[in-house]
Amino acid sequence: MSKLKRQFNSANVPAVVETKSLIDIKDKTGNVYESIAIIARRANQINISLREELHNKLEEFASHTDSLEEIHENKEQIEISKAYEKMPNPAILATQEFMEEKIYYRKNDNDLFR
Repeated sequence: MSKLKRQFNSANVPAVVETKSLIDIKDKTGNVYESIAIIARRANQINISLREELHNKLEEFASHTDSLEEIHENKEQIEISKAYEKMPNPAILATQEFMEEKIYYRKNDNDLFR
């Protein structure tokens, strides 16, 4: 089992969206937009790693022939796809990590754009 999958299974992360207080999100960084940007970047990282992991697992089942007659169902492939479909959305996971202060971020103090 992959590191990400183990993390999601043990984190008690809900698979559905829960309302979060904007004040709580803002209080983490002092700026709601900065907090949302951090969550979005983490969600993108999670999404990329999940996608790579899924493609690597499904690559084993890939057929490199174009014949329609050779297409058949593979129960293991279907189970892998269903397991990934049941996983929570990366944005939900990133928000949960952010609220639990599990994300490391730093502010770039570059005054060139002010």
